[in-house]
Amino acid sequence: FPPLLQMLRHALPRLPAELALVISPRLVGHRATTAHLPRRLPSQPPGAWRKITAAARKQGAAAGAQQGAHPTRDGDGVDFTSIDELTASLKALTRDPLEVDGGNIVVYRGSPTAAVMLIGEAPGADEDLHGVPFVGRAGQLLDKIFAAVTIDTNRLCYVTNVVKRRPANNRDPTAGEIEYYRGWLMEEIRLVNPAIIVLTGRHSMRTILGRTEGITKIRGTWHEVDGRHVMPIFHPSYLLRNPQRSPGSPKALTWDDVREIKRKVDELGLYHSEVGPRG
Repeated sequence: FPPLLQMLRHALPRLPAELALVISPRLVGHRATTAHLPRRLPSQPPGAWRKITAAARKQGAAAGAQQGAHPTRDGDGVDFTSIDELTASLKALTRDPLEVDGGNIVVYRGSPTAAVMLIGEAPGADEDLHGVPFVGRAGQLLDKIFAAVTIDTNRLCYVTNVVKRRPANNRDPTAGEIEYYRGWLMEEIRLVNPAIIVLTGRHSMRTILGRTEGITKIRGTWHEVDGRHVMPIFHPSYLLRNPQRSPGSPKALTWDDVREIKRKVDELGLYHSEVGPRG
């Protein structure tokens, strides 16, 4: 058996990324298989985040093993010190599950000190082209809705996605892909330290809240996590597919939700001036 370990250790650099990523670091050496991973321990988010995401992590880990996602991060880790450092780490990725599709890494737009964080699902074609989240039709609609309640998403929000590359053909991200990028998202939350988190779409809702029911059932409701106020809303792409504005329509419900978000912003006194976030 020991000779087999030696053979694996020497063969690892020549293995395809998908196979190398599912070999346990306990077999072939932790550093050899986790050099591409962030220095934070993303599978161990602090406080209540750990409890809330436990079910989602368990589900994602099983799918991740099949998808070629990373092994569990159980070695030493160091927190990132800034969003710039985290962004550089992400942009250096070459063996993540979606790298084979050739898409660009898309991290964030807006303010790294924002009091409000908007979390989407995954980049689309426009986001992949420009390297910025929510810049296509869905993003423009999102900006318009928030602007209607005097929240400029570029100045007063931090906007990101659960998954950091575009899945091929705009398909839904898999559980394994979501699990792979989860650590960077948790670090974004820690570094930005928002008071309010808005989850757009079911994938971000399930990633952060660990809820499996349809988003229609809990959209527009507040959930407190580690002292943060978290609300799921419909994804703007869903609103584009359902453009009617009648009472009870997705657009009408989202308008109600965004007005409630604005009410919470005012209640918490997050933006006292036009200079920037948190007065």
